[in-house]
Amino acid sequence: MKISRIAQVGAVAAVAALALAGCAANETAGGTTTDETTAASDLSGEIAGGGASSQEVAVQAWTAGFQTANPDVTITYDPSGSGAGRESFQAGAFPFAGSDRAFKIEEIEAGPFDACVEGTDIIELPTYISPIAIIFNVEGVDALNLDAATTAGLFAGTITNWNDPAIAALNPDATLPDLAVTPVHRADDSGTTENFTDYLYQAAGDVWTSEPDGVWPLSSGEAAQGTSGVVSAVSGGNGTIGYADASRAAEEGLSTAAIQVGDEFVEYSPEAAAAIVDASPLEEGRGEGDLAIELQRTSEEAGVYPIVLVSYMIACQEYADAAVAPIVKGYLQYVASAEGQDAAAAAAGNAPISDTLREQVNAAIDLIVVE
Repeated sequence: MKISRIAQVGAVAAVAALALAGCAANETAGGTTTDETTAASDLSGEIAGGGASSQEVAVQAWTAGFQTANPDVTITYDPSGSGAGRESFQAGAFPFAGSDRAFKIEEIEAGPFDACVEGTDIIELPTYISPIAIIFNVEGVDALNLDAATTAGLFAGTITNWNDPAIAALNPDATLPDLAVTPVHRADDSGTTENFTDYLYQAAGDVWTSEPDGVWPLSSGEAAQGTSGVVSAVSGGNGTIGYADASRAAEEGLSTAAIQVGDEFVEYSPEAAAAIVDASPLEEGRGEGDLAIELQRTSEEAGVYPIVLVSYMIACQEYADAAVAPIVKGYLQYVASAEGQDAAAAAAGNAPISDTLREQVNAAIDLIVVE
């Protein structure tokens, strides 16, 4: 769907009511006040976004909450993967996108972004934080401890059997079978893959020598489409191991590995994922509203889980089609709100963003021009 078509669905009626000069000081563009009470909404229209499948369940929760407060708005989201979402946003097919990585600076400089006014910046908002779980299905083994080097070996193909001494040394109480390892990876261009390979490259670069990328760099292993495909392939096999957004791992009841951090093995949790995000700086050299986080995967702080994805909502600072701006702005304000974050966490098990990060996100959303 092109932006020009989206405009035809009638968001124009919202513009005047959402102008900041005419709003109460504590009211957001979506008709939801900052103390989480709901005001009457004049927003109407339809917008379509898409991208990261990892945050699909969270997007469903955000959309339900926002549309309840704004009954004349319809928002749809295609969980086609981060790469497809970024491409569609650049082409102007979506006015917003979800992605498990931010655009690289060179990608932003190369442009263009057809949904945006030429020369304007994009905003990238880290509104979905979730651990990436190492999921496995090995008959007779319910839990595993893994360090970075062993994890890298399992996915790089240098560890090919489940009774390998490297795995046995980390799991002395486990009965490991003489069984071939089948690593499962994403077939599509995936931000989850890029975050996972970033961990492998940072934490075990002597074993995992491929630089981080959304496209799986090796020909070995089994490929599966999307998060659902990886989960299905791992759960349907024996000797399989993969990686997926932790919310899906919990939903399917899959076995997961604890990851070594310092001298302890840390199981994934929303709290452990949030801890590493708050301990990591923003990337330098980006625009005012571009809040890309430089994750510190090798941290040895207690309780930190290093395999985490930060999924972004991406939008224009100024839209070529001004009529979509009020809906996008209002929706993102709800996404970032405590109410929206709690709704997503209840549905998807992700980590709500901290109050400090919310302040930065809201400042970035305020940059969106609503005429």
